[in-house]
Amino acid sequence: MPIRPPTVVFLLSVAAAILGAMLPGEMFGGHALWLHYIGKPLATLLLGWQVMRVATPVSVRYRRAVMIGMALSLVGDVCLMLPGDLFVPGLVAFLLAHIGYIVAFAPGSAAKARAVAFALVAVVGVANLVGLLPRVDAALKIPVVAYTVVLASMAAFALARAWTPTISSVLPRSARFGAVGAVLFMASDSLLAWDRFGGGMPMSALLVLGTYYAAQWCIARSVERA
Repeated sequence: MPIRPPTVVFLLSVAAAILGAMLPGEMFGGHALWLHYIGKPLATLLLGWQVMRVATPVSVRYRRAVMIGMALSLVGDVCLMLPGDLFVPGLVAFLLAHIGYIVAFAPGSAAKARAVAFALVAVVGVANLVGLLPRVDAALKIPVVAYTVVLASMAAFALARAWTPTISSVLPRSARFGAVGAVLFMASDSLLAWDRFGGGMPMSALLVLGTYYAAQWCIARSVERA
């Protein structure tokens, strides 16, 4: 199946965002970073546009919740990419984005699936916090903990949705895409946190942004009923 033009533009935007963050600043006449500034928000905008264009969404409510999550993610993208210390506003924007995704993922999942999913992601979340919190500035500890709880809850609800037969049998593609997207989002944010607070990481832009856009793409695809 040929790749649709919007998908090509999305992939080019992701490539620009990653390359712009990785290339030396003096390349392209000192404007390499502009690739990042243009590509990063454009990729998220394109995903939001694709969500709006889905002909047969899971539900109007589901699409609206994902659109809110995408819009707030765009705010977070801009906050985290601009010069200056806008980490906390970016963190808040993404925290609210995850609440939007929770509104999409939470309804209808079985209690047993939720219990297993929450137990699983809690192990990952607690392990990250144990390793990271001693390295986090005192003023950021509470925001980081709050964000981790909301992020883990989003991932748990997405997994529980995929593990609930009454949902996965009716909406198998949506449930799978939502779960994979949520897990990738948790992986991306974990990599970002370890890069920021853990002393840096090789190829961080590729790892963080690669998993981030894969996550957002999967969540956008989860809006489609078919």
